[in-house]
Amino acid sequence: MIYKSRKIWNIFVSLILFVCLFSTQVEAADHIMPLNQVKVGMKGKGRTVFLGNRIEEFDVEIIGVLRNFSPKKSMILARLDHKILDRTGVIEGMSGSPVYIDGKLIGAVAYSIGTFLKEAITGITPISDMIAIPGRTISPSTFSPRIPVQKELSLEKLFEMNSVFFQNQSPGIGGGQVATPLPIPLMCSGFSPCVFNSAKSIFTKLGFSPISAGASGQSLDLSVRPGALLKGGDPVGVQLVSGDLDMTAVGTVTYVDGSKVYAFGHPLYNLGAVDYSMTSVNVLGVAPSMAKSFKLAIPDTRIGRFSQDRGAGVYGELGKRARLIPLNISLIGGRGDINDYKIFIADNKILTPTLTNLVISNILTTEERAYGDLTLQLTGDIYFENGRSIHLEDLYSGNFNVAVTGLSNLIASVVFFLTNNEFRNLDIYRIDLKVRATEEIKFSYLERVWLDKYTAGPGETIMIKVFFRNFRGETIMQQIPFLTPTLPSGSEFYLAIADAVSMRNIEMAQYKSQNFIPRSLSQLIRLLSNLRKNNRIYFKVFASKPGLFLKGEEMPNLPPSMKSMFLSPRAASSSPVEISKSTLSQYQIPIDYVFQGAVVVPIKIK
Repeated sequence: MIYKSRKIWNIFVSLILFVCLFSTQVEAADHIMPLNQVKVGMKGKGRTVFLGNRIEEFDVEIIGVLRNFSPKKSMILARLDHKILDRTGVIEGMSGSPVYIDGKLIGAVAYSIGTFLKEAITGITPISDMIAIPGRTISPSTFSPRIPVQKELSLEKLFEMNSVFFQNQSPGIGGGQVATPLPIPLMCSGFSPCVFNSAKSIFTKLGFSPISAGASGQSLDLSVRPGALLKGGDPVGVQLVSGDLDMTAVGTVTYVDGSKVYAFGHPLYNLGAVDYSMTSVNVLGVAPSMAKSFKLAIPDTRIGRFSQDRGAGVYGELGKRARLIPLNISLIGGRGDINDYKIFIADNKILTPTLTNLVISNILTTEERAYGDLTLQLTGDIYFENGRSIHLEDLYSGNFNVAVTGLSNLIASVVFFLTNNEFRNLDIYRIDLKVRATEEIKFSYLERVWLDKYTAGPGETIMIKVFFRNFRGETIMQQIPFLTPTLPSGSEFYLAIADAVSMRNIEMAQYKSQNFIPRSLSQLIRLLSNLRKNNRIYFKVFASKPGLFLKGEEMPNLPPSMKSMFLSPRAASSSPVEISKSTLSQYQIPIDYVFQGAVVVPIKIK
């Protein structure tokens, strides 16, 4: 009897849950108009914010529906009317503004139609496409660029490598372009004019309109405001950089279902699963322009997290917190004054290296100088899983922003190869940098190398003197004792003395290769931890010993049978390179200057 009662109760509870779920779906369906019911000539209302946080309505008239605008996707064409829109046309920042007919949601303002139009005509993304964005958490797959490790990666190089992801979304005339996603205002706070202008061209190609603006003084606390509410027509921000600098993309909320938020109506980058901070936004006003009108806005409070960046828009949830990478920079000036910066960067395999480069370059340029003599001494650590880290030290010197660019490119490169390794997903937990700046040039050039003997017995000491001239014209000498290797009598070996770049060129000639791709995560981390530094004199001893170069490792003195096995195409997982000279030893000495120069000295064994 008890068993039957429980069974009846379970059936009753299941029925109630089914009815509630069905009622919710019916209620949602009652608020949405299917695309097949949208007809030419229909009139409705749109909602957006032109000032502050007050949602205003504008008139909408349906012009038509473009079927198969993109594969199996349609776009609704509409004419907008409002006293502000009559002066501005469709405004950048309206992306996601919901449009209703007879009180039912049909979609989001998302596209601009042509250029210099006399009417505010837009393309609307159907709401059915937006709510189809997967809401479940999807872990991004490991991105495998398959490119050789490089010490430095510039902004231009990063963009070039990721061009397959970043299709040019900027509107243009000709070439068949008629409808393009509305450019998104990217509000940049704390960026110097020099860095802002260099980044502007890159972000413009990605469909953004970078705008130099102020910020609201958002707290450095990463907590999310509980109980935040949004509704269709509210402004919303996608925050890529926060803290002492800020970079936030501004759009409009289309639809809210409980804690679920759909916005923009078109992608930011269309990167799929993402992790962006969602912020409330305060609109300061609209800047009218004959070319492109846009909303001026500042981010306010963190209210949630965007987790999907798809073709039909972005999806997120209120109350959730995005994972951000803390970047701490301590900048020590020439007089010993210290300025500390705390920045948080969006955690994204594609964006993080670019944003890291921009942030570091901006802080160094703003606090020091973009032009003139400058030397930057770097020590830093990049922390990742299991308490492991990569320690970085280097010296950059020059003028016309050479030092700033070099240091920024170094950190961006290490971040890129860690986050985009082909082996497995690897999270960066924190980046700590300490930079000492002096307004002078610290260059030095190799003048000559002197050895007290050029013929020696095995194990015998040779005294090496390296003479180099600094930027003031002073000659400096470094003296180093060196033990000759154990080689047969009458043989010859070579001593290479060079800067970081020249030594790499010597090795590339030795290995008959210009590229090297790591074969494992451990090898990648080892390579990044041992990147050659500018303020070092490198020594390398090599001799005429045949061997193989395989997967980044030298294999000298192999027995013939072993060598044949590695050279067999059935045994080798990658093509080995036969080398005629093998490395016997290598070492380095630090100096106080950026060093340039190279020489290879032959030495004979008695």
